[in-house]
Amino acid sequence: MKYIWLGIFFLVLIWSAIQPADYFTWFLEVIPALAGLVALTLTYQRFQFTRLAYTLILMHCIILMIGGHYTYANVPLFDWLKDVFDLQRNNYDKVGHFAQGFIPAIVAREILVRKNIINGKHWLSFLVVCFCLGFSAFYELIEWWVAISTGESAEAFLGTQGYVWDTQSDMGLALLGSICGLLFLSGFHDREIEKIEPKTAH
Repeated sequence: MKYIWLGIFFLVLIWSAIQPADYFTWFLEVIPALAGLVALTLTYQRFQFTRLAYTLILMHCIILMIGGHYTYANVPLFDWLKDVFDLQRNNYDKVGHFAQGFIPAIVAREILVRKNIINGKHWLSFLVVCFCLGFSAFYELIEWWVAISTGESAEAFLGTQGYVWDTQSDMGLALLGSICGLLFLSGFHDREIEKIEPKTAH
């Protein structure tokens, strides 16, 4: 499976790097995906995630690479949706921020469960949601720091498209994503964990 995972990752990465809308924006957007690849590679021998977690991480990386290639405000499919439904903005970035909660929720949950850090499913869910919301808020701070450091060149990275509540809605969607991830995938995730460590699933 890992070779298929890596093959898809690098194929999409290469595609995204071929004549992107803006190379600086592409670089900013794909850094998290590359950092994730490095982290997974360095920890692979000590801690291997479930197939579910790896699949979701790959999906998140692809979302980042597509956003990097076109910029989040100009992804063609969402431009089409904008025109068809008479929307005020291209909402691809909102998909990304929903994923920013949905996918890290499963990754964080798996670490907490398999390392036996939290006892009790309610505390587990609460702390996973807190982690995802905190991660989202920290990412918004990173975007702010990049904007301050680079000025107008970071406008495509911020992707606000003139929406005054963009930052708040981004964090809100990450919060919603984390809750949805736990609601819809916890049972399946437990079964995946049991295949690896039968006695640890909550």
